[in-house]
Amino acid sequence: MFGYPCSFVNGQMFAGLHQTNMVLRLGEEDRAEFLRQAGAEIFEPMPGRIMKEYVVVPASLKREEEVLLKWTVRAFSYAKSLGPKVKKKSR
Repeated sequence: MFGYPCSFVNGQMFAGLHQTNMVLRLGEEDRAEFLRQAGAEIFEPMPGRIMKEYVVVPASLKREEEVLLKWTVRAFSYAKSLGPKVKKKSR
């Protein structure tokens, strides 16, 4: 995404890097819970371009391996639940 590494399941992105940030894709309930953490925020790769399903992992969480793994598994599960991504037909 935007030239940075990402992880996908069934063609659906669930985690990735953007500049110095790690981002995760979470369902609505998990996203609300995640955003209660200090430093967590909705991902906005460019001003005014909010990607509402994606959150920025706070720097403090990057050092908590077990907690980060828990959230990454939740992101994977959510993306997997969306089913295979349908490719758009080229013009």
